[in-house]
Amino acid sequence: MVLLTREQLEDRLAALHRASLELVSDLSSETVLERIVQLAREQAGARYAALGVMDEHGDLDQFIPVGMSAEKIAQMPHPPLGRGLLGAIRKDRRTIRLPDISADPRSVGFPPNHPPMRSFLSVPILLGEHLLGQIYLTDKLNYYEFTEQDEIVLETLAAYAAVAINNSRLYGELVNRDHELCQRNEDLKLLNDVAAALTSSLEVDEILDKTLNLVMEYLDVEGGEIFLREDGEQELRLALHRGDFKDAFSHLDRFRFGEGFIGMVAATGKPLVSNNLRQDMRYLRPAVFEAGFQCIACIPLTAGGKVVGVMSAATRRSRELDERELHMLIAIGTWAGITIENARLSRQSRRLAILEERERIGMDLHDGIIQSIYGVGLALDYARMALAEDPEQSHSKIEQSIDSLNAIIRDIRAYILDLRPRQFHGEDLKQSLQRLVDEFQANSHTRATLVGPENGLVDFPAANATALFHICQESLANIAKHSRAQHAEIHLWIARERVLLEISDDGQGFDLRKMSVTLGHGLSNMHVRARKVGGDVEITSYPGEGTTVLAWVPRRASGTD
Repeated sequence: MVLLTREQLEDRLAALHRASLELVSDLSSETVLERIVQLAREQAGARYAALGVMDEHGDLDQFIPVGMSAEKIAQMPHPPLGRGLLGAIRKDRRTIRLPDISADPRSVGFPPNHPPMRSFLSVPILLGEHLLGQIYLTDKLNYYEFTEQDEIVLETLAAYAAVAINNSRLYGELVNRDHELCQRNEDLKLLNDVAAALTSSLEVDEILDKTLNLVMEYLDVEGGEIFLREDGEQELRLALHRGDFKDAFSHLDRFRFGEGFIGMVAATGKPLVSNNLRQDMRYLRPAVFEAGFQCIACIPLTAGGKVVGVMSAATRRSRELDERELHMLIAIGTWAGITIENARLSRQSRRLAILEERERIGMDLHDGIIQSIYGVGLALDYARMALAEDPEQSHSKIEQSIDSLNAIIRDIRAYILDLRPRQFHGEDLKQSLQRLVDEFQANSHTRATLVGPENGLVDFPAANATALFHICQESLANIAKHSRAQHAEIHLWIARERVLLEISDDGQGFDLRKMSVTLGHGLSNMHVRARKVGGDVEITSYPGEGTTVLAWVPRRASGTD
């Protein structure tokens, strides 16, 4: 056995100390492992040394040889596969020290062009019970085999290597996790920007433009299109094209379901990506290829489980969309699809509301004003025929017709009062209500009075004041149209936590049990306006006893002290 001198032992301890310092100062596993295996070769006096790192499946993931030139390594077809002694280390997880490799029955030889080797020392790299790899030395210099002291040094360095590999993996996981968190934050910011952009409008054209711009910016592409599906149809039409390619990508501006990439995405509801446009996109214009476009991604725009459109983005760069990007695009497509569908429903709702309002006005005019005018016509016709025989009766009919015409004029003014749009411009609420009362009296035979605080309302939220303003407006319009009241009173007062508004009249009233508040146009609006700002409306009415509308809203805006 070769005994080390005191100086040699001190050198080994110093080298091991330096290795430990390098271990904690460098998180690059390859650098640290290369230094460890080089140190093992130097301290044990070996001609060759190598370190292998295993992956989670036990296969060789990293191999660091020392002592052989790059040319020699390149001549070998592959690194050691671990079928012989290296496999025994992996299986038994124990140190192996041999004077002659070929004499051991577990040896299976070397790969082609591998240099001959004789003595052998190999130590497993363990972290607890988990095998991370192995480090081995061959061809002891100046002695026929490696010594026990070499074995101790190598086991110490293997422990260092285990820490280095584990630290590197932990650091790598930390870096990956940090990258994932940063990416998720960016993705959430993008989705938030998409939501803010898309929900800021109910115009379909504006939604399409914002969606396509966001996607093109996100993917950094040079062109994009959106095809939309009309309700009930099995085809999509081109609705928008953007990018530095001025013409549409396809020579078709409509695609049936299942036709081309656009139709296939519409039929399946799944995204499609092509990196070979010449092969996959037979409907594209030849100019698209000539312009250098190589990749296109088609994403469904969905709402309620159905496809409402397809968005495509094309680029001149050859690129693959990863799973995260596809998920982001699908999320954007869902946002856009829902927003488009909401915009369509809103447009349909507005159209329906206009039609219903026109029908209501037409019925009111037909049942009231037109019949009244017809009655005046009959009275005047009777007066004309009785003029010669009964002048006094004719005079009476003419007077009756004049009164009827004046009543009709008041009714027409009441309709004008209901239809004319008014706005609350943020001035003092009492002054605005007085303006409504003055206009009401100018267009109605009903007298009205307003009672309210002299000093007005200080720091009253504009949204709450607007709600009371419109409730008063709708109440006065109903009085003018339906109540036949002689007098109306409007009271505005301030409580500690609320502002209250009461509108009462002495008209004919109605039976609340026969009135649907949710369907009645004006009454429903009152409830919606009050509840929108955290208030409510209470309506009391009895036939022949008039009507009272009591509305209240919070004194302060929601969320304030």
